[in-house]
Amino acid sequence: MTPRQIFWKVMFYAFVVFVVLISVFPFYYAVVTSFETGTELFQIHYFPPHFSLDNYINALKGNFPRSIINSTFIAAVTVVLSLFLAVTASYALARVRFRGRGLLLITILAVSMFPQIAVLAGLYELVRFLGLYNTPWAMILSYTIFTLPFTVWVLTTFMRELPIEIEEAAIVDGASPWVIISQVFLPLLWPALVTTGLLAFIAAWNEFLFALTFTITENQRTTPVAIATFSGATQHDTPWGPIMAASVIVTVPLVILVLIFQRKIVAGLTAGGVKG
Repeated sequence: MTPRQIFWKVMFYAFVVFVVLISVFPFYYAVVTSFETGTELFQIHYFPPHFSLDNYINALKGNFPRSIINSTFIAAVTVVLSLFLAVTASYALARVRFRGRGLLLITILAVSMFPQIAVLAGLYELVRFLGLYNTPWAMILSYTIFTLPFTVWVLTTFMRELPIEIEEAAIVDGASPWVIISQVFLPLLWPALVTTGLLAFIAAWNEFLFALTFTITENQRTTPVAIATFSGATQHDTPWGPIMAASVIVTVPLVILVLIFQRKIVAGLTAGGVKG
């Protein structure tokens, strides 16, 4: 290896380390702060001088555990509905030939380009009309609408790459479209399903605007709204320690899920990128 190659390799790894530090440091500092109490919260520490679990105990008091349950239920149901609708829709878009198929796929993707605030008023009226206000189903409906375009797009791209011979063999054996989807394609779609499902779960877990607008009582709030309601009379009265502890509590499960399924995520995101 020449000195020039060594130099650029060192520069590449230095850049990678720099990007990782920039990305990880905010979460690391939140973890450090979550173990600090009193005046230590307003001092800069890169390592907590004293470990204390008081912030976590205070964060788990009140309705915050209920908010975690609400977020888990809403995100899980959103993922199930999104994947079910996306798998069936992607089969039609990828395997069934009909006029306007490409335009329909582009239209579905265009729905995700609208900012949340632009459709908030109309979606609020829809939620009130359906009688879903201040229920988990209001968030499930809105989250499913906004996660479907991405899931349909990814699964359609992935399904197009599956060999047509598999489907033809199933048709010869007398398999119906639902049997083909559930028993033939579904086992092959796991990388894409994990990717889209996890990203849909993260989006539903972290969403704030709809959760704030469509709920009014504490027992129906999700974790982002519950954390936002931690407040005090002044800046020094604001419970920054419990806020950091609650943020760590709701972030760690997502980090663990990403680390567990990281290979599936990469395989799903790169689906359709290379042929041959």
